[in-house]
Amino acid sequence: MRRRLISRLRALRLALAVMLAVPLGLPGQVSVASGQALPPLREVSEIDNGLLWVALADEIRKSCDGIEARMFNALMFLNSLKRTARDLGYSREQVRTYLKSDDEKARMRERGEAYLAAQGVSPDDEAGLCKLGRAEIDRNSRIGTLLKAK
Repeated sequence: MRRRLISRLRALRLALAVMLAVPLGLPGQVSVASGQALPPLREVSEIDNGLLWVALADEIRKSCDGIEARMFNALMFLNSLKRTARDLGYSREQVRTYLKSDDEKARMRERGEAYLAAQGVSPDDEAGLCKLGRAEIDRNSRIGTLLKAK
């Protein structure tokens, strides 16, 4: 049990380190490689949607004792977001600004609540979140690939 917990903590720390190491910059900055202005990260759907799926999976996992994170899958997914951001030319500061923005956090919360509402679930309904989590796992959706039943 202790070995498993330590392993999970190491994987979580690694996942967070990977996400913070994503080379990104401030919205509207010019990409050094291309010489063109980059759109704000909120407009890069692969990254914005990816973070939404991670946030929803995290919310489900925190609300449901019978569901936990698939740390390896989460790490691989975060690595893919890192590669995408790097390939697009964003800097570490751009990602940090995007992730820490109160406006972006509020917008992401609204997007998450809209997704839950479309699935017929309230963010305060733990049983509904657990049911949704199991359905996402069964469907092998992006959210489901980040979760597993205990």
